[in-house]
Amino acid sequence: MSATADGVNYSPEWLVKHSNVSVEEKLDELRRLMGKAEGDPLRIVGVGAGAWGSVFVAMLQDTYGHLRQKAVVRIWRRSGRSVDRATAEHLFEVINAREDVLRRLIRRCAYLKYVEGRLGDRILFADEILRDGFCLNMIDTPLCPLKVVTNLQEAVWDADIVVNGLPSTETRVVFEEISRYWRDRKTMPIIVSLSKGVEAELVPEPRILTPTQMIQRAMIK
Repeated sequence: MSATADGVNYSPEWLVKHSNVSVEEKLDELRRLMGKAEGDPLRIVGVGAGAWGSVFVAMLQDTYGHLRQKAVVRIWRRSGRSVDRATAEHLFEVINAREDVLRRLIRRCAYLKYVEGRLGDRILFADEILRDGFCLNMIDTPLCPLKVVTNLQEAVWDADIVVNGLPSTETRVVFEEISRYWRDRKTMPIIVSLSKGVEAELVPEPRILTPTQMIQRAMIK
């Protein structure tokens, strides 16, 4: 028996064959399907850096980060959110409890700022600790370091794949802004939405509006 999806026949033989394909080969196939030229990396952008969005993008970075000539992964989050003293102290404890993380930060010459943050001699910010692999929503779970962009236009204007990690309450506003940066594009990127939650709409009649519908509306304005 075989299953079908989007017109593709996923027979047992197909599944066995593709389960043994390397990550790089799978990436090459995706690049081919998206018409990417040699030397032009696939640009994957995460929008929103909450717990789910950060983990998802970190998994992509961990999987494809070594293939820099073929894929570039980055994440957008708003700048300026500070880390309070208590969180900085806890973060310092987490760092020192993890030898691999401690060595990584020392190699990157980033350890001293966490010492200063714990002592209250400087303020840490959510975007800078995300670059080192710490999501503000899940301090106890170090991630791989991420390329963080705080300018939304810079993050998304040339993206091939956009991963929406925003909650439903923010999806509409952010993607309406993103749509302005894509007006002159010849082809639209693939958008994958991880967003949770729904919104209520009363006009022209009561209905539930999903994040995917919000994105679709933003794109056609």
